[in-house]
Amino acid sequence: MLALRDLQKTRLACCALLIAAAWALGGCSSQLADLSPADAQAHPKEPGAYLPVHDLPPDRNQATIPPDQRAKIEAELAAARDRQATAAKDAK
Repeated sequence: MLALRDLQKTRLACCALLIAAAWALGGCSSQLADLSPADAQAHPKEPGAYLPVHDLPPDRNQATIPPDQRAKIEAELAAARDRQATAAKDAK
């Protein structure tokens, strides 16, 4: 019976220590979050410095890659894929 009480006291003490440690670490994290490295860029102070979320750039009038260059790139990628597949079969 005495051993059971000692075990309960030990568990209670361990739980109290763990809770105290978690509480102490939680209090420190809010202060650490405010610190910044010396080489960090300064945050803008004015609230309107960023574009609103729904402002999108205008649509492009032309394709980013001309169709002939796109076909050439696709052919090169297909050839590279075939070479790698052949090399993988030979390696096995």
